[in-house]
Amino acid sequence: MKIVVGLGNPGAKYRANRHNAGYLILSELANRYAKTPPRARFRADTLEIQLNQETVLLLCPTTYMNNSGQSVSEAVRFYKLLPENILVVCDDLDMPFAKIRIRSEGGCGGQKGLKDIARVLGTEKFPRLRFGIGRPPGQVDPADYVLSDFFGEEKKELPLALKIAADAVECCLTEGLTVAMNKYNG
Repeated sequence: MKIVVGLGNPGAKYRANRHNAGYLILSELANRYAKTPPRARFRADTLEIQLNQETVLLLCPTTYMNNSGQSVSEAVRFYKLLPENILVVCDDLDMPFAKIRIRSEGGCGGQKGLKDIARVLGTEKFPRLRFGIGRPPGQVDPADYVLSDFFGEEKKELPLALKIAADAVECCLTEGLTVAMNKYNG
């Protein structure tokens, strides 16, 4: 059993926000593999899929970004999983739009959802896939920027970028992190 956590904020107001990149990438995976609708569980929208004959739980916490650890810790305790059996998918403000970076562990780099998950798990040693959303232009406040929708050229490129990010998640799960890092980082 593995868990893929897509970070974001619940509700229609946030649906297409940059901060919801994790939700958007898991939505792409759900479109590929879902045989049933998602259900509310572990303070999240969850969906079990089969990938390479392994059960994978797609988990989108509904606790809001800064409290994502509550949801993740409930699922981890229920399934008795080690942190390395989790893959957290989130946005990254410090990477160019659509760039992907996969790591087996690491710091949180200001990403408050990652920080909360690390806090409740008691470790930063869990895999993560970061999806670049770019830096805010000019004097735009980063907090406002992450809660804004993608615009212009990014909006046109987003469907393909999400497809590639979902492919990267699949690669992490089926071929391993090392292969995924070599194929998708940079």
